[in-house]
Amino acid sequence: MSGMHDEDAEDAFDEGAFGEVTGNGRDFTDVDAELLEEELRQAAAVLDPVPDDLRQIAVEAFALRDLDARIAELTFDSLTDAIPVRGAADPPRMLTFRAGDVTVDVEVSAQGLIGQVLPPQPARIEVLGGPQQAAALTADDMGRFTGDPPPAGPFALRLRAGRDVVVTEWLRA
Repeated sequence: MSGMHDEDAEDAFDEGAFGEVTGNGRDFTDVDAELLEEELRQAAAVLDPVPDDLRQIAVEAFALRDLDARIAELTFDSLTDAIPVRGAADPPRMLTFRAGDVTVDVEVSAQGLIGQVLPPQPARIEVLGGPQQAAALTADDMGRFTGDPPPAGPFALRLRAGRDVVVTEWLRA
């Protein structure tokens, strides 16, 4: 190719003079990609394995999903949206979540959770917290509920009212 100009090289490449890109003399196919992916997975499993605890959390987080659930957006958080009160040593955290016409107001403190579902209605509420068993709470006819403090790590609330399922965003207390 020493006497070939750039234009000639481009024409030769376009005409297939160099053949198809191959690996080990074979066409590179989906089978080769799958084999490569499997070899990389095996190497990663040996060199950098996923900790058992993390694997368990991932499996349980996947199991917690609700395909028919609406995600409630955090619309108010006293940590970021409120003016701090001078002299308050450990004020409760106030949260408001909204999904369509359903609103969930929650106060989180060291003493526990206090909340209300609006419009007022009876509901079953689960406090989700990773690998721990979900704590079940019940909202009365006025939509009010109370419970123990949420877990130290990330948590979310799953609300079941009638046929509606609403899940809040995950956050830390």
